[in-house]
Amino acid sequence: MFIAESPNVISRALDAGYEPLALMCERKHISGSAAHIIKRCGDVPVYTGDRELLATLTGYVLTRGVLCVMRRPVLPSMEEICRDTRRIVVIDGVVDTTNIGAIFRSAAALGIDAVLLTRNSCDPLNRRAVRVSMGSVFLVPWTWLNGTIGDLNKFGFRTAAMALTDDSISIDHPILAAEPRLAIVMGTEGDGLPYKTIAEADYVVRIPMAHGVDSLNVAAAAAVAFWQLRITDL
Repeated sequence: MFIAESPNVISRALDAGYEPLALMCERKHISGSAAHIIKRCGDVPVYTGDRELLATLTGYVLTRGVLCVMRRPVLPSMEEICRDTRRIVVIDGVVDTTNIGAIFRSAAALGIDAVLLTRNSCDPLNRRAVRVSMGSVFLVPWTWLNGTIGDLNKFGFRTAAMALTDDSISIDHPILAAEPRLAIVMGTEGDGLPYKTIAEADYVVRIPMAHGVDSLNVAAAAAVAFWQLRITDL
């Protein structure tokens, strides 16, 4: 199970086919902002009370007064994720929930077809990650990475590790945009990608920066990479 919060995020989950199991909302919202959500969820239990009571019972500060417990989906396989996709992102070891949510939001907005995450990354269905993504985690297919990024070659992908190395190429290099199928590999802001991941990548890529700045927050770097490396012949 996982928790979605706010009417807009819950609506996106329902639109994507996620199954609601229970609702919790402030009493005043039953006939207000939660009314259409309650109607869409059908015959599921609805728990209610005053804001202070619900916050005390759950430990949550209810965003816009509504929480929905939803069933976790069965995740697709890597092969299914990679089928018929041209641009994917691999998230390696990113544990910050805000960054995960922001990466998914950028992925949905900027044409990324799917997301793979290493097992030591944050769960995209973490409550805060879902909220920060504004429900974008429901729009982009995702699953856990089994194996290494080198395994993506057998699905027809070349891999581009975002890292600062002596032999890295600029993100605007024409060879990258020309790749028919490209996996963009993002690591943590502090430690970056593991050396073995960088060594296994087909390309090592950097974002040119000014004023002596040598790195960006991973969510910001992801947005730049997604835009620059997007498919433009759609």
